Amino acid sequence: MSDVAQPAPTRCGFAAIVGAPNAGKSTLVNRLVGTKVAIVSPKVQTTRARVLGIAIAGPTQIVWVDTPGIFAPRRRLERAMVAAAWKGADDADIVVLLVDATRGIDADTRRIVDGLKAAGRRALLALNKIDAIRPERLLPLAAELATTGVFTETFMISARTGDGVDDLAARVAEAMPQGPWLYPEDQVADMPTRLLAAEITREQLFLQLHDELPYSTAVETETWEEHRDGSVRIGQVVYVMRPSQKAIVLGKGGQRIKAIGAAARAEITKALDRRVHLVLFVKERPGWQDEREAYEAQGIEWEPGKS
Repeated sequence: MSDVAQPAPTRCGFAAIVGAPNAGKSTLVNRLVGTKVAIVSPKVQTTRARVLGIAIAGPTQIVWVDTPGIFAPRRRLERAMVAAAWKGADDADIVVLLVDATRGIDADTRRIVDGLKAAGRRALLALNKIDAIRPERLLPLAAELATTGVFTETFMISARTGDGVDDLAARVAEAMPQGPWLYPEDQVADMPTRLLAAEITREQLFLQLHDELPYSTAVETETWEEHRDGSVRIGQVVYVMRPSQKAIVLGKGGQRIKAIGAAARAEITKALDRRVHLVLFVKERPGWQDEREAYEAQGIEWEPGKS
């Protein structure tokens, strides 16, 4: 019998992070993966489709699923976003419910807990933003959520600072099923590059535009030209729904769209690790929120039904 230690069996699985809008899911996924794979903004409902971020923990590969926020949807786009979140949870090996501890148990969080309970699904509970709340408020919040019977364990974390995140990741790694890795060791995300570039530009729309305007916009990568020197020329269209919105996105003398393009180009360059030339166009597309093609271009599954 050989005394040579056998390597630990590989593990691989999906861990879905669900939560109310703006609970910090994308920030947490970026922290867990160690690089930016999901766009982030202070506005709610920034994430529209599921985003997969890939992390390695010893012999374990964890595919973290960043999902759109779950809330009470009214329009077709909102229904599609919520459906994507629940599908991400349904397909995952383990579910993490992320709760913004500063907001407590709001209506959206209760809706998610009820949905998990109705599906007979157990989950890990992660109370986020502990760096922004008095410690004495955390234990009563955790205790109240524990009475639902949905959660197997509770973690106190800050996705922004990283406090407690390693403990959560270690627990999820232990829960992953044995099996071969699904992705190469150096891959950190599973998203088409054209879509990633469009998402980065859409992030800048959320960061640089105010009020409701970003929710009326969509970004599509139309052209992708590889150059011999290794650089790439990307042509994107920003769709808006009304002429007044087009004027706002363009800005006086085109200054706003130039600023959005410059910031997006810098982020895309960093993500692709190559020189990028980005060209943005702004076009009116009044009914894009009810067009299948627009959903598919953004990586969102089409949800039939009333708008």
